[in-house]
Amino acid sequence: MFSMKKNSITPIRGDRPHFSPARPRSILSVLAASTLLFTITGCNNILTDRYEATATVTYTWQVNYSTNSRDREFPRRETFASTSLVNRNGQKPEGAVTGPDDRGLWWPALPPRPTVDDIEQRQEYDEDPSSPELLKDVKYHLSYQVGTQTRNLPTNYQVYREVAKAYPEGIPLKFVLGPGDRTITKASRE
Repeated sequence: MFSMKKNSITPIRGDRPHFSPARPRSILSVLAASTLLFTITGCNNILTDRYEATATVTYTWQVNYSTNSRDREFPRRETFASTSLVNRNGQKPEGAVTGPDDRGLWWPALPPRPTVDDIEQRQEYDEDPSSPELLKDVKYHLSYQVGTQTRNLPTNYQVYREVAKAYPEGIPLKFVLGPGDRTITKASRE
């Protein structure tokens, strides 16, 4: 027979371990250590002079539809016309109408504002539409090449600005990859 000891695994019928109540803490410790290890090992540094940062800017018209005060907090949203423009390395792109703004980005022409007919066409029974709202969105990406491998990953404003400053001179940059090497979190001159 097996003896019952506190915080031990005891076989039941010889095929399944029995976990005592204290066991979850040690499992959580292992999971926490594994997560920390993944986070530490998942962040690599890349040094290259072959890179390109893009900031895709988008204007979109949106109208909120609601039926009562509760819906006004969480309305049904409809999007209408949209325009986009890709900024590369801080340079003025073809088709830019305004800019650079306070973040160094160039913007396209505004999309056509939805008409009252457009808004009413999407209105459902007993809904009140809001006035059209113009949304601005920016998505940042960085492409880099090391050897023959090229990767394109999402990034942030700080990385985009560092590339915009270094790109005209071809200065090599060190990029810090985020957990799992799925994002670029930082750029610095080496």
